Amino acid sequence: MALFRDTADVSVRPAAPDDENAITRVQLRAWRLSHAEVLGAEVLETLDAAAVRDSWASAIAAPPTPAHRVLVACDGPRVVGFAATAPADADAPDAAGGPAGRVVEVVALEVDPDHQQGGHGSRLLAACVDLARQDGATAVVTWVLDGDPARERFLAGAGLGPDGATRDLATGTGTVVERRWAAEI
Repeated sequence: MALFRDTADVSVRPAAPDDENAITRVQLRAWRLSHAEVLGAEVLETLDAAAVRDSWASAIAAPPTPAHRVLVACDGPRVVGFAATAPADADAPDAAGGPAGRVVEVVALEVDPDHQQGGHGSRLLAACVDLARQDGATAVVTWVLDGDPARERFLAGAGLGPDGATRDLATGTGTVVERRWAAEI
C-alpha cells in the first residue's frame, strides 16, 4: 500500500547553526548546473567548499546587521534551498526612485537541482519579500548572470524585471555580466 500525504511537508524558516553544510551543498550543486556554461566548469570546480561553508556559518551565526538574513527551504527535515537578503548598496535606488535604505537585495537564492520546480524558490522569494516589507522596504532587487534564462523566467513570473543596471564580475578566467532585476513591493 502506498502512503500519500494530504499536504506537502514543505516550509521556509530562518537558517540555524549547522545549516551551513546543507546550504553549501545546495549552492555548489545549483551553481554547477545553472552556471557552468557562463562561468565555466573549471571555475566552478575550483570553488573552495570549506570557504563557502565557513562564509555561510558566519552569515547565519553573526550577520552584520539584523537586516541581513539567511532563510532555508525544507522538504520535510531536509534543507533543499536557501535565500539570503541584505540592505541594498547605497548606490542602488529603489524601483520607485526612493532612497536606497528602503531597498532589500536578494543576494542569493538557490534550490537543489533535484528539488526545483516544487515551489521552493517561490516560497523563499515570498518570505524574503515579506521580511523586507516588515523592515519597511519598498523595493527588492537581485542580480542575474547573463545566460541564465531559467532564473530570468522565474523572476519575471514573480513580478521582477531588469531595471537597466549592469555590473561586470571577474571570474579568474574572464569577465561575466550581471543585470539587476527589481520590483516594488
